[in-house]
Amino acid sequence: MLEEKITDQQVAGSVEQPYRQTRGVRILLGDPKKAIIKLSIPMVAAMSAQTVYNLVDAIWVSGKGPESLSAVGFTFPFFFLAIAISNGIGIGGGAAISRRIGARDKKGADSVATHTIVIMLIFVALFTSSMLLLARPLLRLMGAGRALELSVTYAKIMFSGILFVFFMQVAVSILRSEGDAKRAMYAMVAGATLNIALDPIFIYSLDLGVAGAAWATILSMFLVSVLTSYWLFMQKRTYVSFKFSGFRFQKDPIYDIGRVGLPASVSQMSMSLMAFALTTIVASVGGPDGVAVYTTGWRVISMAVLPMLGVASAVTSVSGAAFGARDYKKIEISYLYALKAGVITEGALAVIIFVFAPHITWIFTWSKASARIMEDLIVFMRTLWLLLPTVAFGMLSSALFQGVGKGFYALIMTLVRTLVFTVPFAWVLGVHLHWGLRGVWIGMVTAGICYIPIAFGWAMSYIRKLERAAPPTTKTACPEPLKGY
Repeated sequence: MLEEKITDQQVAGSVEQPYRQTRGVRILLGDPKKAIIKLSIPMVAAMSAQTVYNLVDAIWVSGKGPESLSAVGFTFPFFFLAIAISNGIGIGGGAAISRRIGARDKKGADSVATHTIVIMLIFVALFTSSMLLLARPLLRLMGAGRALELSVTYAKIMFSGILFVFFMQVAVSILRSEGDAKRAMYAMVAGATLNIALDPIFIYSLDLGVAGAAWATILSMFLVSVLTSYWLFMQKRTYVSFKFSGFRFQKDPIYDIGRVGLPASVSQMSMSLMAFALTTIVASVGGPDGVAVYTTGWRVISMAVLPMLGVASAVTSVSGAAFGARDYKKIEISYLYALKAGVITEGALAVIIFVFAPHITWIFTWSKASARIMEDLIVFMRTLWLLLPTVAFGMLSSALFQGVGKGFYALIMTLVRTLVFTVPFAWVLGVHLHWGLRGVWIGMVTAGICYIPIAFGWAMSYIRKLERAAPPTTKTACPEPLKGY
């Protein structure tokens, strides 16, 4: 990666200091539209590989019958919780690094990066011990029923190696925060490729069944963790540097990580809680087969949503750097550009899912054991397709708030979407009105539509306040937000 030494003379009143720029940093601080494209495309490719793995994993597991699919489905909310915590730490650290890059604060960026890794390790220890202890009672509480033993086996293997999942998420976030989207992509693609290759070996060749799927995931994440560790700690070609010797916790980086990371983790935990609630609702009206339909169908929806995940990661980094540089017009340009591209992309994918739903469904119901859920899976996809165009508004608005350091705003938005709209709508239509599984799906779509004006309106209102408070040309070295915002 090209590196150069430049002198930062843009900061009024600051002492001249050497400021190292990598290629990724130059992209991050350049034209916002180009930055969105250049940072989004590698992440979309990476997340595509991850989602392809999820689909392939479901296909292999489905060959062992609906009970195996249910085991993965019942464990999903807890695995999602791990992803929520690790993503929250990564988002908080990454957003803080991006803001410090925009403010030309290399020392501060290094401190945040080091704190991010240490905080991640603490949460790994807490999460692993808690989940190994509580896996069985929680899965029983969810109604795993005849899939309980398979679920417990799968869960305990996954939780035993969750360190590598945490590290993968955090390492990718750090790379992405400094504009190094390509290496973040390489890491994610490598993990997905290894997983795809190992799945049939562990599930069928070694005859480990659904437990084999868990072992394949953990082994692939371990190998990718070795690669990313080399990039971050040994190769030393990243913008940020890590200094663990004599490490002491400091108030400022903890606060800067926490004000976005904690709300982001809670926000994604609320999504885990929503997944838990929806799984429970689905199980009450559709049993284990209903859960198999929900978790399998949601993999397809997740694949369609992945472009938004890539774009959202770019919005967080670009808006964070622009906020650190006090270039508020760049925040608006990047947000609206990303939103327009997102709605068009998700709308096109929605149409594709609706038209080809029977063909997509066949991929997951090819075995005799899984054929009985085919019709319900088609209904799921031909209902949930309407949800996709609504996703861009909420996801990109939350990414914007995370980038500028307003994690609490992003949290409120997510809580409204998940717990105020989605779960109640699904329960009322599916359970209270006795519409069954179709009612649950319709409730999820209705919630997404009702959420659009809240997400878009709040994001644009905040951008306008920033622009009124300070001219777009005003830039300072301070990465902290304006008082009152």
